[in-house]
Amino acid sequence: MTVTAPLFPLFADLRDRTVLVVGGGVVAERKVEALLHAGALPRVGSPQLTRTLHAWLESGRIRWLDGAYHDGWLDEAWLVIAATGDAEVNRQVYEAATARRILANVVDQAELCSFHSPAVVRRGLLQVAISSGGGAPMLARHVRRQLEVLLDGSLGSLAALLDRQREAIRARFPDLGQRRGFLEKLLAGPLPRLLRQQLHADRADAFLHRLLEDGEHGPAAGSVVLVGAGPGDPGLVTLNALRAMNEADVILHDRLVSAEVLDLARRDATRIEVGKSAGRHSMGQDQIHALMLEHARAGRRVVRLKGGDPFVFGRGGEELEFLRRHGIPFEVVPGITAAVACAAYAGIPLTHREHARSLRLVTAHCKDSLDKLDWASLAQPDQTLAVYMGVAGLEQVRERLLLAGMPPGLAFALVENGSRPQQRVITGTLATLPETARHHQLQSPALLVLGEVAALAGQLHWFGQPPLHGPQQFDNPRVPTLPRAA
Repeated sequence: MTVTAPLFPLFADLRDRTVLVVGGGVVAERKVEALLHAGALPRVGSPQLTRTLHAWLESGRIRWLDGAYHDGWLDEAWLVIAATGDAEVNRQVYEAATARRILANVVDQAELCSFHSPAVVRRGLLQVAISSGGGAPMLARHVRRQLEVLLDGSLGSLAALLDRQREAIRARFPDLGQRRGFLEKLLAGPLPRLLRQQLHADRADAFLHRLLEDGEHGPAAGSVVLVGAGPGDPGLVTLNALRAMNEADVILHDRLVSAEVLDLARRDATRIEVGKSAGRHSMGQDQIHALMLEHARAGRRVVRLKGGDPFVFGRGGEELEFLRRHGIPFEVVPGITAAVACAAYAGIPLTHREHARSLRLVTAHCKDSLDKLDWASLAQPDQTLAVYMGVAGLEQVRERLLLAGMPPGLAFALVENGSRPQQRVITGTLATLPETARHHQLQSPALLVLGEVAALAGQLHWFGQPPLHGPQQFDNPRVPTLPRAA
């Protein structure tokens, strides 16, 4: 049994150095592209070239060695890559290069490689290379995909900044220990966050110069990130949300944030449930504000994790106003709001050319919110209503919509635990909305979708169980008999 030996990791400076690529197909094209990115001078030897290689030839970026391979092509080469698809030619290239002590790589033939091309994650000057020594290339690619998710694109800007200011940092901290301590504080401080917010290069340089003049950061600077957790399916969490949760020291999360989403967060982060629900207030908004302030002022990175999206009935605006008043740095990571996610998982298109040309998002969690809605406009045809937090107020919603002129036969869909394994979809018509909900013992969290599109749930459902239906008639449903509004 052949055992793959560990490789010596090495990053080669190939700027203005000749590299031979034998082969002119798609695989060779990918190798040439990586070499051009590194500033190398590729020579491509092959009887034919792909269209892209021809374009690079015409623009002067590569040289073409037309014809069949011979050992003279190796002259002046620092490295050689064989990607011909012809096993005999590939072996000839490898043996000739080895005889000249030129490092060679034969694509997908680990035994004919004196160097290997790793799977690479690039963030500007920062590169992460992953290798399995040629023994398990698919595993290396799998790890690369995971790192692509975790490593923020702003790391490229950070690497460029530190490269530009390298000499200034060395001059300010000639002692290696002091320099290392400064950089550790720098990377744990506000600079990465500012770069994520697209801080201009000049401002980033000025910020770093101020830190160098001070010599120390002083107390660690805390911050708050408002993060939308989506409706519950962890697969709907965005990459930026995942990064924020993995950087958090403290996570203040709503009750409705699923356990599966919380499992994605940093393991040693402090988790505090601060959610509210109808009839059960575990923590008031003022207390949530106080917690954010306390932990941020203590230098901690706080994630305020909200179900759905922070700015769609999530009081995110109030929380940002509070943070700004107290001088706490903040960011916002949007999430997939319940209307979009629950409707999609129920097979309901929120807009449709034949049924709905507009979408209204409303909340109906208390009498005050019901009294402030323009029911006449909500009852207009050719639109979809998505009603948040309306489980306890379905009687009032039906009554006011019918009085405003909405047809009693208009379709509805109630999506309970949307996107989660226990999702249920309940359908019916407006006339019997609350009775149907009681019949099926509807529980929060649930989203109400009203409009012609809701009827499509029966045809287009794809996730979980098919929609449930209530009886066509109920005993004495409380349908109002007052005249409709003009």
